[in-house]
Amino acid sequence: MRTDIFARLDREPEPPKIEVPGMTRTRLALFGGTLAFYLAIVVAVLLSTWLVTLDWKIMLFRPYQQWPDLHPFLDYYVVLGQRGPTAVMVAAWLGWRSWRQHTLRPLLTLGAALLLLNVTVGAVKLGLGRLGPHYATQIGSAELFAGGDIFPSGHTANAVVTWGILAYLATTPRARRYLSALSAVVALGVGLTTVYIGTHWLSDVLLGWAAGLLILLALPWCEPLISRVEAIVLSARDRLREQLRARRRLVPSLPVATGGPRTTLYPQRPAAAEEPVRETVGAHSGRASSAPRADGRLAPPLAGTRTHTAHAGHAGHSARPERPPVAPAGSRRPPRSRPLTGG
Repeated sequence: MRTDIFARLDREPEPPKIEVPGMTRTRLALFGGTLAFYLAIVVAVLLSTWLVTLDWKIMLFRPYQQWPDLHPFLDYYVVLGQRGPTAVMVAAWLGWRSWRQHTLRPLLTLGAALLLLNVTVGAVKLGLGRLGPHYATQIGSAELFAGGDIFPSGHTANAVVTWGILAYLATTPRARRYLSALSAVVALGVGLTTVYIGTHWLSDVLLGWAAGLLILLALPWCEPLISRVEAIVLSARDRLREQLRARRRLVPSLPVATGGPRTTLYPQRPAAAEEPVRETVGAHSGRASSAPRADGRLAPPLAGTRTHTAHAGHAGHSARPERPPVAPAGSRRPPRSRPLTGG
């Protein structure tokens, strides 16, 4: 048994017992508070309150011009909030965990979280249609219902969900605390980076944080469906394995020595030596034949010919029906002289 640090990279012999998070009172209270904050941000933007004024002040301040040295680094850092690269990295890690722990729950949970993210955030984006700071048309306006798609911030919500799912799927409380703090720092940095670059308003980022946190808090409600889908997929995999094993048993592959006989799947005809002897019709038949002699007596049967007994009790043989005699070709009587007419 390995005791070094690399032993944790090996596949576990059986699925471990992992405690699935439930909807506790604390989680339910956090969900309700986050939902209230989410609705408050939406109402504040719809009514063009002080939050919209703060958005314009930060936009006109132009942080990317105040601290230009940070721009090259933050251009790469903001990639941690893009859906494509982050989903590939996290899916690779969770796929290895699924293989190691003999379960599909990590991958299915990630899929459910991203599906909820696309549906909820995408619907609000398209419904409110807010324009970004670079495309604003009127100072002090909320820029709603103008064909945009930046409210809430997709980068921020995706950073919260993608990196927060690692903390949600952690197997120990210690790992869950560390990963929660790390994902919060990454999501906070991604949101502020979009404000620095000028692609989002501050209110977009606040709503993105709330949208991503709501999805993470609502995941325990999806656990029964995730377990059901996992059971269906695993049972289908087991049935496919049984079918493949059955096909392999039908066609066995045995090693054959060089020059030796080969196994065939089709029945072979018996050899020529095993075919029954057929009797020919003619002068030499299977029965003893007698030829007339000149004195009218019958000649004895030829030597080597087989004689059949008519008794059914002969050892190992049953009485065979006699064949009718074959008439010889032509007639043996001399032709009679017919009288001449008129003689």
